[in-house]
Amino acid sequence: MRWLAALILLTAATPVPRAAISVSLPDEDGVFSDLPGAPADAMNENCLGCHSAAMVTRQPRLTEKQWADTVAKMRTVYKAPIDPAADAAIIKWVTTAQAD
Repeated sequence: MRWLAALILLTAATPVPRAAISVSLPDEDGVFSDLPGAPADAMNENCLGCHSAAMVTRQPRLTEKQWADTVAKMRTVYKAPIDPAADAAIIKWVTTAQAD
């Protein structure tokens, strides 16, 4: 039994060589672009603080009502600093983007 304890200590004390690795992450520093009839100002001012543009544009298709509920939930549940005056413009942008 002592030999097992000695083996464990010896193994734990032996450094394991580690190789350096490189990881490339996608560029998500982008901003939202204006769409026909849906300027992106409200999106850039209210959404980019918490979400990347890529994350938002990859969301499942929702109805206007579902987006309105989602924006309200972000504000009330998660305390997101979304200007209530921007709700209509945000909802217009995401529904327009998803219509393509």
